[in-house]
Amino acid sequence: MENKPSRYTDLIGQIGELLSKGRLKASRSVNSILVQTYWQIGRYIVEFEQRGNAKSTYGSELLDRLSKDLRQSHGAGLFSRSNLFQIRLLYLRFPKIQTLSGFLTWSHCIELMKEENELARWQLG
Repeated sequence: MENKPSRYTDLIGQIGELLSKGRLKASRSVNSILVQTYWQIGRYIVEFEQRGNAKSTYGSELLDRLSKDLRQSHGAGLFSRSNLFQIRLLYLRFPKIQTLSGFLTWSHCIELMKEENELARWQLG
């Protein structure tokens, strides 16, 4: 190769920077889609629980059964009872998905949901 070392070094740097930016964008997209998917799952759970009523007659049996059946058909990773509880809570704490930032990861959402005070939760997010 007869390129000057500095030009070649620049090429390597440009490719590396482009790759880093692409990976970051992909990661943000995946996080956004996951949070939206979890929100939708939470909505399905809450709507099933309420069966058209304004309030739920919530019981632990639904999440226990759902956890068992979903783990059996989709693997153990996501569908523990505690994860389903968090997914359900995501929908309850953020009933309008537009209020969730596209930059929040699932871990950020879990931290925000710990805050009971709605106003404080919005200030944290």
